[in-house]
Amino acid sequence: MTGFTPDRRTLLKGSALTLAAAATMSAEQLLGYAKAWAQSAPWKPEAGAKINLLRWKRFVEAEDVAFMKIVEAFQKATGCAVSVSNESYDDIQPKASVAANTGQGLDMVWGLYSLPHLLGNKVTDVADVANYLGGKYGGWTKSAEDYCKVGNKWVGVPIATTGALINYRIAACEKAGFKEFPKDTAGFLELCKGLQKNGTPAGMALGHASGDANTWLYWALWTFGGNLVDANNKVVINSPETAASLEYIKQLYGTFIPGTVSWNDSSNNKAFLGGQLHLTVNGISIYVTAKREAPAIAEDMNHAYMPIGPYGKPSEMHLAFPMLIFNFTKYPQACKAFTAFMLEAPQFNPWIEAAQGYLSHFLNAYDANPIWTADPKTTPYRDVAKRARTPAGLGTLGENAASAIADFILVDMFANYCTGREDVKGSIASAERQLKRIYRA
Repeated sequence: MTGFTPDRRTLLKGSALTLAAAATMSAEQLLGYAKAWAQSAPWKPEAGAKINLLRWKRFVEAEDVAFMKIVEAFQKATGCAVSVSNESYDDIQPKASVAANTGQGLDMVWGLYSLPHLLGNKVTDVADVANYLGGKYGGWTKSAEDYCKVGNKWVGVPIATTGALINYRIAACEKAGFKEFPKDTAGFLELCKGLQKNGTPAGMALGHASGDANTWLYWALWTFGGNLVDANNKVVINSPETAASLEYIKQLYGTFIPGTVSWNDSSNNKAFLGGQLHLTVNGISIYVTAKREAPAIAEDMNHAYMPIGPYGKPSEMHLAFPMLIFNFTKYPQACKAFTAFMLEAPQFNPWIEAAQGYLSHFLNAYDANPIWTADPKTTPYRDVAKRARTPAGLGTLGENAASAIADFILVDMFANYCTGREDVKGSIASAERQLKRIYRA
């Protein structure tokens, strides 16, 4: 549901009014709202409910502070205790898997897009929560359903997404001859060559960075028309389009700052804020940090959508964060209540503002949040959920696609060719073998 219908216009106006009210609410007023919500909500926490929630470690401190205010209000309003533990992207999956295998330790996990599908037989159907929220807030983007629906079952509730877009230094790009950011891959390569020549290089992760490397390299494959699998989940990575993508990225890699093959998800942030890096693919967290710690860099940077290649239309992957509820929890009603409460406007609007663009919404009504227009440098991140494809590409998002991305098959294919460990045919053949093993072709 992405079209503007009369009903949706009304919803957006209502959401904006709710935002204005929420922004002026005191803590006492917000608690009053939470208590009223708890009385009328479809889900009533079980007596003595205690939720153990695992979430990804925050990149924007203000987001975490706002999130914990939501937790506090929910606890006071319902009497349900919520214990929150934080782990890095790379540590979420193994800890969630342990809980799934043992049937204890956690009730809920708020993690990366792959988790509900990797743990599919251990998660609760949350269609009731998803339908409630979608009906109230203008419907879900298509990518929300692609990420979290398996047939008619919702294996998770798509809370938010982090856009993976171009972060660049304005003056360096202008010096390289680009007053406007290039919209196609040919112009993008020329820009990166110019940046390298001027000693202000670009750089994107080619190591096992769960967020950064996967997001931009899936774009790299798709924008040249390549795919891991087709609509029937048949492995089709061995194609001329994949080879063209590899050749392009090797040229791009030749302009990069040294060391990107060993980067993790924080490496480019540090290099950019340290002045060694002048273009990268990332969430908005670099800009948020720069505004606080390096205002001169913040003033001289901006954001852009990923360039368009031969495929001819946007083909981006962004980091979706779904909330899943284990089917062995003793408190399913409490978990559903908390999930729904997070995405209600009086909580979600101030929280998304606190994230300062780092988190974007899947519910259409939240387009109206002023965070997206108050600072034009933030605006590109508003629409990432509408532009997003899942890691399955043309195929079905499920355990196979989740395993492929968790095993960094695509990342390794590009890294192997860019570093000379394998030629084009060898790099593709290695990826093809691994994909056929996963998809059992």
